Amino acid sequence: MTELYLNGKFLGYVENYEEFVKQVKTERRKGTLDKNVNITYNESVDEIHIESLRGRARRPLIVIRDGQSLLTEKYLKQLQKGELKWDDLVQQGVIEYLDASEEENSLVAFFEKEIGPEHTHLEISPLLMLGLCTSLVPFGNHNQATRLNAGSKNQKQAIGLYVANYYVRMDMDVNILHTPQVPVVQTIMHDISEYGKHAAGQNVVVAVMSYKGYNMEDAIIINKGSIDRGFGRSTYYRPAISEELRYSGGLMDNISIPDKDVKGYKSERDYRYLEDDGLVFPEAKVMEDDVIIGKTSPPRFLSGMDEYSLASTSRRESSSSLAHGEEGVVDFVMITENNEGNKLVQVRLRDQRIPEIGDKFTSRHGQKGVIGMIVPQADMPFSASGVVPDILFSPHGIPSRMTMSHLLELVSGKTGSLSGRYIDGTSFSCEDEKEIRDELRTLGFKENGTETLYNGITGEKYEAQIFIGNMYYLKLKHMVANKIHSRARGPIQLLTRQPTEGRAKEGGLRLGEMEKDTFVAHGTSLLLKERFDSDKTIVPVCENCGIIAVYDSYKDKKYCPICGDNVEISDIELSYAFKLILDEFKSMGVYPKLQLKDKY
Repeated sequence: MTELYLNGKFLGYVENYEEFVKQVKTERRKGTLDKNVNITYNESVDEIHIESLRGRARRPLIVIRDGQSLLTEKYLKQLQKGELKWDDLVQQGVIEYLDASEEENSLVAFFEKEIGPEHTHLEISPLLMLGLCTSLVPFGNHNQATRLNAGSKNQKQAIGLYVANYYVRMDMDVNILHTPQVPVVQTIMHDISEYGKHAAGQNVVVAVMSYKGYNMEDAIIINKGSIDRGFGRSTYYRPAISEELRYSGGLMDNISIPDKDVKGYKSERDYRYLEDDGLVFPEAKVMEDDVIIGKTSPPRFLSGMDEYSLASTSRRESSSSLAHGEEGVVDFVMITENNEGNKLVQVRLRDQRIPEIGDKFTSRHGQKGVIGMIVPQADMPFSASGVVPDILFSPHGIPSRMTMSHLLELVSGKTGSLSGRYIDGTSFSCEDEKEIRDELRTLGFKENGTETLYNGITGEKYEAQIFIGNMYYLKLKHMVANKIHSRARGPIQLLTRQPTEGRAKEGGLRLGEMEKDTFVAHGTSLLLKERFDSDKTIVPVCENCGIIAVYDSYKDKKYCPICGDNVEISDIELSYAFKLILDEFKSMGVYPKLQLKDKY
């Protein structure tokens, strides 16, 4: 007798388990049982499990009966004419949904030609194992799995036209590519997702070769002529938002040009772009620290007596200005109201981004790299027919990563561009490589994609045959302009007196333990003296008890809180964070005694 469970709850026993399981599946396909029911027989423990709960991942498969797929030519013609829909196929039991447990009892064929007597189901398309972004990668089945994954992730970071009405939206830092193109090498998913309406890349000529070592470590070399003609140009948008808040006591913020008697008034130069209403005018070119929304707020702390004094009437400055290292053009100024009915101002800034050294580009196969050099067109290699590549891609990115589809796309893109057609690169059902190569040969090029190139500087012929073709390249949102960060002196934290953290707060660049090790390994350990004094401080220490003494600046004298003022007190240099931990010890009743020695 086989035990029967429904959603993990014991129901009873079944005599003939094979007949029972078959019966349940038949009833489900007929439609007398609910479509959401799945049944599994576990041979090792002789149990039947029926599942009907929510939260199971289920996927559709075509049913095979007696070695034949139920999705016949008749059904396909009806689907094409629009007489049948997906739901009709599910209703008629041609397609059924399996969960992970029922799949254990099934044998799924990838293609119709593979069907044998043992198979129970047929995959609708092997492409279904991939998600939307992954199925946009052409020739994906020729790639190593990790690279396919990386290619999928990279496409999500590509700059394109993210939404058609971007001009009337206020989104946090977004990018728009100026001239997006549809790829020459496409997959079926490009049509399904209407990729042409929101393309995120450009078709370029790519040559696989090194050039003076500037494209080592995955870097790419870009033709300056291509950039001048508009390759990779984009616009970066970011908003600044300010609102008139209402405080207790009836006080309010006021968006206007601050008066000179306001606490924290900057300088007239900082407010030069503001108009009479306190807002910047559109198309103003603003730099860091320029005020774009002028605002004053009531004083922060109002104690009982302050309300009667004249000093409390002075308001404080709380304008919105451009952060450190930012610049741009005011694109759009919007005045509206928030939920409380108070004035809300949004200013959108735009900044044209032309590709520069350090900007990140990628193909659709996870072959990402930054620009290592921008070469004048006259110095770029060129082919016999006068074609100058837009990008030089390093050949060392191929052997270890095994992205064969990258090379296939180069050949296919070349063929598609020359014959003026799109190439189908859908994973598992792409055009045959041999046919693409043969077509390339008929177009008057070598079938292996190589050509003779000439040195752009000397005009000499390169001895090696260079692999060159057309490819879809994407510009990613990681640009140097958003990441560049340096600082000498700047703001420090109140508690530890160490530099603040992060680029936005004009923070310091931390030298960690590992960086310290590299200095020591290079034999430059004395540099650490200079590196590790961001919170250097001089404190008086009592030589008698070893406790940090006190300096009275009013009387200009030092004394020890324990021993008094008739003891030897020395000034020593230490990290403020260390002085802080000594104070923590004292608060816990631990006596941190500093024993001083002479330097010499």
